[in-house]
Amino acid sequence: MKLSGVLFFPVTPFDAGGGLAEEVLAEHISQRMEHGPGAVFVACGTGEFSALSEAEHARAVRVAAEAVGGRVPVFAGAGGPLGAALNQARAAKEAGADGLLLMPPYLAQGPGHGYTAYVSAIASELPVIIYQRGTVALEPDTVVELAGVPGVIGLKDGLGDIDRMQRTVLAVRERFPGFLFFNGLPTAELTMPAYRGIGVELYSSAVFAFAPEIAKAYLNGDERLLTEFYAPLVRLRGKVPGYPVSLVKAGVRLRGLDVGGVRPPLVDVTDEHLEELEALIKTGLELAAS
Repeated sequence: MKLSGVLFFPVTPFDAGGGLAEEVLAEHISQRMEHGPGAVFVACGTGEFSALSEAEHARAVRVAAEAVGGRVPVFAGAGGPLGAALNQARAAKEAGADGLLLMPPYLAQGPGHGYTAYVSAIASELPVIIYQRGTVALEPDTVVELAGVPGVIGLKDGLGDIDRMQRTVLAVRERFPGFLFFNGLPTAELTMPAYRGIGVELYSSAVFAFAPEIAKAYLNGDERLLTEFYAPLVRLRGKVPGYPVSLVKAGVRLRGLDVGGVRPPLVDVTDEHLEELEALIKTGLELAAS
């Protein structure tokens, strides 16, 4: 499977009663498809994966697959306890997903071969991109082993350890040249120059969810956005835990689509920070249009 361009991670909209707003999700994805993402990753981190029930997760994936209509690959989040992850994988497959982004399992940790067995079981259902972050910090030889597991097609890096990633890319591509790597740090655009330097071109763009014009302008080489939009956005993101998701959802609302708030333990953006975000979006859009 080949991916290119900006990878789109939609938010998961909730209605006034706190339930999944399926029609709004379909509209959100349809609007962003007009800007040509390389793939859609639904019900993942930005989509509040950990706050969704299995039934909500399955419905969100089905809505996404129908809205995309086969134009680009659709990946669904999966993870947590093995039984839950398998249920998510099977439901995503039935709903029309092309692959899974495998989140780190919670709390329980085992040796490397235990994690490999966990991944292998889930990859038997759908192609898997492993998400390296938190409790999952893989050595290059472990990634080489995982790359040889049928169904494992890529690694999303959420650690930001460039030395580790360079060694991993070199080791894996020597044996598996088609294996996918992408930068999965929050506001990944700010670190993409570093990742490009080690041969990792793909990245997940949270900004694409609320300002695809800005994300596409940066992809096309407008590096003014790094200092005048992305760096200030990272500073704002760091003010409150959970803002990597809350700010994205607030940005979508500011651009005219009511996707509701976030679910606990996340908190919504304060009025003061919302004003800062609105000003940043205005600056970014002006730069993107110039």
